[in-house]
Amino acid sequence: MSEEAPAGDPGPGLDAVLRARLGGFALDVSLTAEPGEVLALLGPNGAGKSSALRALAGLVPLTGGHVRLDGRDETTTAVEGRPIGMVFQDYLLFEHMSALDNVAFGPRCQGVPKAGARARAAELLDHMDLSAYAHTRPRHLSGGQAQRVALARALAVRPRLLLLDEPMAALDASTRIEVRSRLRRLLTGFDGVTVLVTHDPLEAMVLADRIAVIESGRVVQEGAPAEVARRPRTAYVARLVGLNLFRGRGDGEAVVLDARDGEGRSGGHGAGSAHGGGPARVAVREPREGPALVAFPPRAVALYPEHPHGSTRNVWRSTVDGIERFGDQVRVHLAGPPALVADITPAALADLGLTHGDTVWAGVKASEVECYPQ
Repeated sequence: MSEEAPAGDPGPGLDAVLRARLGGFALDVSLTAEPGEVLALLGPNGAGKSSALRALAGLVPLTGGHVRLDGRDETTTAVEGRPIGMVFQDYLLFEHMSALDNVAFGPRCQGVPKAGARARAAELLDHMDLSAYAHTRPRHLSGGQAQRVALARALAVRPRLLLLDEPMAALDASTRIEVRSRLRRLLTGFDGVTVLVTHDPLEAMVLADRIAVIESGRVVQEGAPAEVARRPRTAYVARLVGLNLFRGRGDGEAVVLDARDGEGRSGGHGAGSAHGGGPARVAVREPREGPALVAFPPRAVALYPEHPHGSTRNVWRSTVDGIERFGDQVRVHLAGPPALVADITPAALADLGLTHGDTVWAGVKASEVECYPQ
């Protein structure tokens, strides 16, 4: 069901409100993007990312909302009539056709004569550096080559909206870096809107101009990749970008953490510690009043065997809850309040002699804390 269009021309690009029910799951997201922009839908499994993508394509019926492309309402347009190209997770290339005929298939369905369709396909394959594989069938292509053929096939119909569903999922780790870089260059030359679904934050950061984070069928955060990474708004996003994140309320020079983040038995001292079982506090750089989020990276958390003396304004007594080694770093999980993650060197771990259950003091300078409104 399409909603009434607002007065005036909505303008170029994508303007979509997607409301749908899939069994017991409710999808309700709003998405906008400018021509030439790459919008990544990021979120955990089952969040509704692929459902949103399929709703844009017309493969999931809407119970409300609209899909407008370049000012034209496509909400009730049949799937095959929408100016949309889609690349599926497993590419879905026609195994009995060559790469050239796969790419020419869409234009042929649009009524383009065979010679014209094949000429368009050959041009796209050349653009993808795949001219040498024009007569190769999909089973003889590498994963990266098959992805480029699928992308060329999607672009061959000259879409205004390009939909990419987990485009790296079928690739092995050794080829992802090269293919990701090539895909970014190819998308730079596309003058329509691209919507990319992924659960990989690196993929989103590299490929997208803007990110919309979807959780439980709703957009919970949206913005440029750097902004999303610097100021996460949910625990999921904080985990993805590797930050400690807490909610609380500004009380001047500190943020008093919510009970779920900051209640407990802390014996710490200083502006950022909890006293007598009360809520934990995080000292911040600038005064803050009202609901707030605070975030800081694990590398900003210093660990001490005894209560430190000095300029560090946030100090908490913590219990070691887990130790993980990765690369040249060691990640220490600390039970709160507040529950923290600290990244230290193997040498620091050896000096501290930490094991599971040990008591340790955690300190974070106020200058390392990012504080922003909820």
